[in-house]
Amino acid sequence: MTKHNLEETARALVAAGKGILAADESVSTITKRFDTLHIPSTAESRRAYREMLFTTQELARFISGVIMYDETIRQKSSRGLPLAEALAIQGVHTGAKPLAGYPDEIVTEGLDGLRDRVRTLAPFRREFPE
Repeated sequence: MTKHNLEETARALVAAGKGILAADESVSTITKRFDTLHIPSTAESRRAYREMLFTTQELARFISGVIMYDETIRQKSSRGLPLAEALAIQGVHTGAKPLAGYPDEIVTEGLDGLRDRVRTLAPFRREFPE
C-alpha cells in the first residue's frame, strides 16, 4: 500500500457521519443472537443475514468500513458475488487483501503485524486528531 492509498483509506474510514460496522461475530456469538429470535443458525441463515446487511441500498452513506469474521469473508451472496466484493461495489472498505501466494484467497489483516502497520502511520499522526 502506498502512502497515498493509506492516507486515502484512513480518511475514508473516519469520514464525518459514518461508522464502521463490526460484522465479525463468531459462529457461536451469532448463534446466541439468532437463538434469542428463534432463528436456526445455519451457514445459509448466517449468509442470508450478512447479505441483507451488506447489500442494503445506500449503505456507504452511513458505513465507511466493515470488520468481517473468517466465515463472512468467504461467503458469497445468493447471486454468487463474494460478500466482500458486494461491499466494495457500494464503496465500503473491508480491508480484504489477496493472500500472498494464493491470489484466489482473500483475507483481512487482523492483528497480525499490527505493530508494524501502526509504525508506518507515525508520519501521519500529526494530520489526524487524537
